[in-house]
Amino acid sequence: MNYIASIDQGTTSTRCIFFDKKGKIISVAQKEHEQIFPQPGWVEHNPEEIWRNTQEVIANARIKHQIKIENILACGITNQRETTVVWNRRTGKAYYNALVWQDTRVGKRVDELEKTIGSQWFRDKTGLPLATYFSGLKIQWLLENVEGLREDAENGTAIFGNMDTFVAWHLTGGINGGLHITDVTNASRTQLMNLETQAWDDEILTLLNIPKAMLPEIKPSSMKYGEIKSEPLAGVPLAGILGDQQAALVGQTCFKPGEAKNTYGTGCFMLLNTGPKPIPSKFGLLTTVAYQFENQPVHYALEGSVAIAGALVQWLRDNLGIIKNSADVQTLAATVEDNGGAYFVPAFSGLYAPYWENSARGVIAGLTRFVNKGHIARAVLEATAYQTLDVLEAMEKDAGLSLSSLRVDGGMVVNEMLMQFQSDMLKVPVIRPEMIETTALGAAYAAGLAVGFWSNLEDLVENWGVDKQWQPKMDETQRAAYHKGWKKAIERSRNWED
Repeated sequence: MNYIASIDQGTTSTRCIFFDKKGKIISVAQKEHEQIFPQPGWVEHNPEEIWRNTQEVIANARIKHQIKIENILACGITNQRETTVVWNRRTGKAYYNALVWQDTRVGKRVDELEKTIGSQWFRDKTGLPLATYFSGLKIQWLLENVEGLREDAENGTAIFGNMDTFVAWHLTGGINGGLHITDVTNASRTQLMNLETQAWDDEILTLLNIPKAMLPEIKPSSMKYGEIKSEPLAGVPLAGILGDQQAALVGQTCFKPGEAKNTYGTGCFMLLNTGPKPIPSKFGLLTTVAYQFENQPVHYALEGSVAIAGALVQWLRDNLGIIKNSADVQTLAATVEDNGGAYFVPAFSGLYAPYWENSARGVIAGLTRFVNKGHIARAVLEATAYQTLDVLEAMEKDAGLSLSSLRVDGGMVVNEMLMQFQSDMLKVPVIRPEMIETTALGAAYAAGLAVGFWSNLEDLVENWGVDKQWQPKMDETQRAAYHKGWKKAIERSRNWED
């Protein structure tokens, strides 16, 4: 049997999964890494720890199923997007911790640029509004705050990457000629790439004073980039790279314009395939690259990004200690019939789509003495469904179409209460596929297509199968009342920070 390896470098953990031709998991290994919070609003990862974990999970996944190197035909990478690391190409060491996509330290810079140039200038070029979310301003912060970094960046010693680039460089040789590359989906999340030309934008680089020498080469999402030199995958072609949400779109086989998926992970991300033409958003969404297969045109997507979804369940567990395990949230929420009037807006790092408000902060609204921890647990789950509804409404306005169903994936979709509530709020069927690890699967598909393991997109579509569907059941009066309460809670969270 032959397999494709997929490295899924996520926000909270790194995994290696081996897939067979039917897109089924053969072996998996996973390891969490530390979340570092040096001060309010700052979120960091240790890139050296992530690279060690990457090597460990590859080895463990191979050992578990005793997979021989000659049976691994290719490897793909998928990654947490926007998380920014700069390292020395001679030593391989990072100059500073990776700045995570959730990090808000560049908030003041966002405000300054908003006043001087405005969000629309950036949107027109990159498809992205001004926000703390993207990589460009994080690179600028590192250049201005880490001693000696700017000089090294100017002379080409210091190089930048999101986590895909960092992992690919180490896999393909590191200090001994490692490939300094990214794919077009990850490049489209830096706010430095021109969406029309798919090249680094010189005007933006000049404005932010970022040396072009430190940026990786932009490649398609699926092609043979080179050979992996690092154990335990030495000799295997590296052949696919996709940002995690784009990988989930590919894993869900949403290849036709109008097909959409929503991933419920640390954050929550809905992508709608819009085909080979980018659609500028007027309603607070991101215009982004969906994927590009070798020798094919770029496909674009509209994306609604929600910063906090599964992370809110983690917060309930780790910060408040209300539950012991993440899975306990459903059991606790099931002890009550509804939210008891409580709403939780998890704007821990501001509001993302469709509001894009950096000054918002998290609130729990509608509290009375009747409310207990069961109601809070329920409000935590419902927050994800409400945020998805906000995104879907914007998406339908932008794309000028109504969604007939929503394909879902990610860790939270095992939560049946959430899935039913999601269907009720959206008023469309919610469909969970047999394979919910669609992010890793998408990266495997990109790599497998490049080496001929799968012949074409039809092969991938044939692998997709339905596990469960939820139909809307809630009456319209109840639904409207819930939605009204959510909108009120959103207003309370806005303009919190001065």
